[in-house]
Amino acid sequence: MAKLLFRLRNVPEDEIEEVHALLNEHQIDFYETSAGNWGISMPALWVRDEIQYPQARALLDAYQADRSVRIRAEYARLKQAGRHQTVFSRFRENPFAFIAYLFVVYALVYLPFKFISELAKQ
Repeated sequence: MAKLLFRLRNVPEDEIEEVHALLNEHQIDFYETSAGNWGISMPALWVRDEIQYPQARALLDAYQADRSVRIRAEYARLKQAGRHQTVFSRFRENPFAFIAYLFVVYALVYLPFKFISELAKQ
């Protein structure tokens, strides 16, 4: 029976590709489920054979520990060089989208309070 190995929601494409390669390299029989047309299903990687699950889990845990170290080192290098992402750099990349997001956040915070204050007046 298949066993869930790795949820893929909000996982970068390069990480998914690396995990696929890792599992293929070690001949782990797996399959992938998508989020579906509506995006409400669970995208994940599943190991087909429960006997292979412990090996797959150990490989994935080691990979994620290594990736964490790699990504943190890359971020530190970018920060040292002054090229890491900041709020201001995101604003410079696309000011209209940034302002639109701020407006949406403001509306999501303001409207409930406005609605509650109107209810309190009644």
